[in-house]
Amino acid sequence: MLVTTTMPAVLDIEASGFGRRSYPIEVGCVLPNGKTFCTLIRPEPEWVHWDPEAEKLHRISRALTEKVGKSALDVPHLLNTHLRGQTVYSDGWANDFTWIGALFEAVDLSPYFKLENLRSLLSEDEAARWHDVKQQVSGELGLQRHRASSDARVLQRTLQRLMEQREAL
Repeated sequence: MLVTTTMPAVLDIEASGFGRRSYPIEVGCVLPNGKTFCTLIRPEPEWVHWDPEAEKLHRISRALTEKVGKSALDVPHLLNTHLRGQTVYSDGWANDFTWIGALFEAVDLSPYFKLENLRSLLSEDEAARWHDVKQQVSGELGLQRHRASSDARVLQRTLQRLMEQREAL
């Protein structure tokens, strides 16, 4: 199954933890043409919160982000370059919106894209079937890691599958 150019861009973020003091440590996107973009983010000096439970989920250590992550100044520029003028969708919109805000605010920039809740693209029936279809797509893709670009690919393919089913009715 190929992703068509009519699919929206999808974004996913891995973070240092959950809640108010957490911050983004990895951002991944799948563009409408199916190409991916992913990068680790080096924490800013004031970003100190680290939740070991979140690390167990995404398996990204703070040491790794400090060693190979791109600077918080570079990542917003890269996102703006890749996503300029697009509406980008996220399944964890409330958290992802907050983390994108923290990233851009840290370097006093504004996003040149709009982040929306992926749920807004689904009917009630599609939303009810989302988790089952997502699990099926995830199994088919066989992605072994819980990382931002892998998760974004699963989200976009799940959306595609539901839209194809909608069109077939």
